[in-house]
Amino acid sequence: MEAEILDRINRGIILRTGAYLTNDHFVLSSGRHAQEYVEKALATTEPAFTEGLGDVIAKHFAEEPVDLVLTTGYGASLLGHCVARAHPLRPRFIYANKQRNESGVSQVALPREFRQHFVGSPKVLIVEDIVTTGETVKELIKLVKSLDGTVVGIGTLWRRNRKVNFKFPFFTLVDREFPTYAPKNCPMCRRGIPINQEFLSEPGPQKPPRTRAGAH
Repeated sequence: MEAEILDRINRGIILRTGAYLTNDHFVLSSGRHAQEYVEKALATTEPAFTEGLGDVIAKHFAEEPVDLVLTTGYGASLLGHCVARAHPLRPRFIYANKQRNESGVSQVALPREFRQHFVGSPKVLIVEDIVTTGETVKELIKLVKSLDGTVVGIGTLWRRNRKVNFKFPFFTLVDREFPTYAPKNCPMCRRGIPINQEFLSEPGPQKPPRTRAGAH
């Protein structure tokens, strides 16, 4: 089946979970506006869908010698657990915790009890739910290398930025960018479409500017 058709099918499945929202007016965490939004907390709320998506990722990496599936974050961990169950080698599932250092930089740390699984330089499959900047995945790659493991691949639900790539086999169920706009150039603001307050990424309520069309 062609990649474009698969992309549409998988996007449709994620749409059914309520995680993929379209035809609305959203404010992203960056402050930019968009007509589409992915609420990753909802992407793994349907167990049957999560198992199915995990199965697709596991099949893609079925020929890889995977000893561990490594994730971080609640949603990604649910997906990673499903990937580990579906992979023919039945790898162990482990997760890292996100934290910020004294400089405010986001890092990942492996719980002490999981370090025993890195004895013998295991082969590791990294699983994420939504990839936007790729920084979390890069931190996980660094973590695996620091513990003498080997990354054999990276699997995700959705890559929101096609410029993000890694030096390892990379597979994403949905590979879709959508346009975002600076508030002053936002076509939804110009049309007076209210901002979706339920999925407001920026703290605090915001209202679209009360200006005439084309006045930005």
